[in-house]
Amino acid sequence: MTSLHAEQLGRARTAAEFAAVIALLDTDLNDALARRRELAEAEDRAVFGDGDLAAARAALDDCNDQIVLLEKTIDTAGKRRADAAASEARADIAALGDEIKARAVTLRERWRDVRRLVEQLRQQLFEVDALARTIATANGLFDAAGVAELKVNLTTTRRAAMAGPRAAPPARLSRPALQADKLLLSFLSPGGALDPRPPLGAPVDGVKSKFIPAKTSFGERG
Repeated sequence: MTSLHAEQLGRARTAAEFAAVIALLDTDLNDALARRRELAEAEDRAVFGDGDLAAARAALDDCNDQIVLLEKTIDTAGKRRADAAASEARADIAALGDEIKARAVTLRERWRDVRRLVEQLRQQLFEVDALARTIATANGLFDAAGVAELKVNLTTTRRAAMAGPRAAPPARLSRPALQADKLLLSFLSPGGALDPRPPLGAPVDGVKSKFIPAKTSFGERG
């Protein structure tokens, strides 16, 4: 193990830093293992008089010592990397907890906005109903007076007011949110909550229509 690697290992604090040093140590270990094979072959040759046997064995012993040191160092570094990773995971969880608390505050504010808007919607619907009932009463008087041209078509008025683009729901919307969105859209759509008559272009059962009066729309009288 080089002094540079030892310094890097001493400075390492994060799991990624330990992993980088371990990768360098693994390279050193592979080089040492390859060198040991070469030294073992040199020792074998020296046994048969080809080279200095004592020097070959000393070099092989030094190489083995270096391999043992590298293996121990890598093992220790691996444990420190695992400890660092666990510490970082705990820190990430703690940070996530703080983030979720902040999001919970935002969620509570959004729900308050929803409540406020729903109450505003209810108030508007109350006023719409009152206006529609007043106009429906006037329409009845116009019919009785023979001036049907003065009547206001409440269905046409409402559908014209409700026309316009619709926002697309997000791709990952929960089932309750989809149901709520469908309910809200029913206030805007022909044949929806405020418009019980069939949507424009919907087929009409001619037989039934002779005997069953058309449903009244929001604010209209049957």
